[in-house]
Amino acid sequence: MVPRIIVTGVRELTIRPLAEADRAAWEPLWAGYAAFYKAAIPAEITELTWRRFHDPAEPMNALGCFADGELRGIVHYIFHRSCWTEGPYCYLQDLFTDPEFRGGGIGRSLIEAVYARAAEAGASRVYWLTHETNRTAMELYDKVAERTGFVQYRKLLK
Repeated sequence: MVPRIIVTGVRELTIRPLAEADRAAWEPLWAGYAAFYKAAIPAEITELTWRRFHDPAEPMNALGCFADGELRGIVHYIFHRSCWTEGPYCYLQDLFTDPEFRGGGIGRSLIEAVYARAAEAGASRVYWLTHETNRTAMELYDKVAERTGFVQYRKLLK
């Protein structure tokens, strides 16, 4: 697929799958995402996650949004089966934009790129979670998706 190019103001945004060579640029954004959610992700999980993005047998994917050639935003998404549909669902797991570049369309562009890839894969929906205190992101999410009203319950096993 040809990378999606969006021009916003004076910046040109290019969205494409992250390549092996993008790891050094991806890691600070990944660390920023974890820090935002006050999560400690072990180095071995970061390594495993990166390998999964580049394993064609894995349903995990990573896209990057490049502004003027520099990686400024990332999104990770996962396809999985559903008991309710023939095709897969797409879970948008992680979305992060460099704080200096927020408000310029990067987050929205990454979400729309996931929508396009999910449609190509025959998915019937894209969904994600965010923390209830993430008001800034929710302002965008309320414009690009429907808030379902579902509440997440969780039991940690390890």
